[in-house]
Amino acid sequence: MFNLVLFGPPGSGKGTQATNLIEKYKLVHLSTGDLLRSEIANKTPLGVEAKKIMDAGQLVPDEVVIGIIDNCLDKNAGANGFLFDGFPRTITQAKALDKLLELKKNQINLVLALQVNEEELVRRLLERGKTSGRSDDTSEEVIRKRFQVYTNETEPVAQHYKEGEKFKAISGEGSVDEIFANLSNAIDEYNKEA
Repeated sequence: MFNLVLFGPPGSGKGTQATNLIEKYKLVHLSTGDLLRSEIANKTPLGVEAKKIMDAGQLVPDEVVIGIIDNCLDKNAGANGFLFDGFPRTITQAKALDKLLELKKNQINLVLALQVNEEELVRRLLERGKTSGRSDDTSEEVIRKRFQVYTNETEPVAQHYKEGEKFKAISGEGSVDEIFANLSNAIDEYNKEA
């Protein structure tokens, strides 16, 4: 089983590349946001608990999110692997995920981070804001704050995976196909060595 974490700031093309990678490597897309919405819609015990917390305006605790991920891993036990999207966002989450995977005799194999300079990201998001209907893509000030949050949250997580020699930065600039080729090369190189 091959488990991949894909990082990228808003506007880096992470969504597009995640779709391409899932298709090429036959991975299960594990988006914590999608999983939470599904658990809530299906009124599972974890979903009911998460909804209560969210309705109170609070963040869903890591234990609940890990429980939801655990359910997803169990439901897809025969998968080629998983692409983790939007998780882990903190060191605590990374360590909890490592522990969960270890219990399942598994691990994160590779963490790929799309890197794009901030001015290019601002340009992309402002352009996307013209058609996306997303208000958070229309203000340069809001966009720059989102980058700051992303950097503050993910830098420590990146360091965690660098220490385990699982982290690789990939340029997120160029055409969609060029970026996809760079991501694929990193995965193929890892798989050759594994």
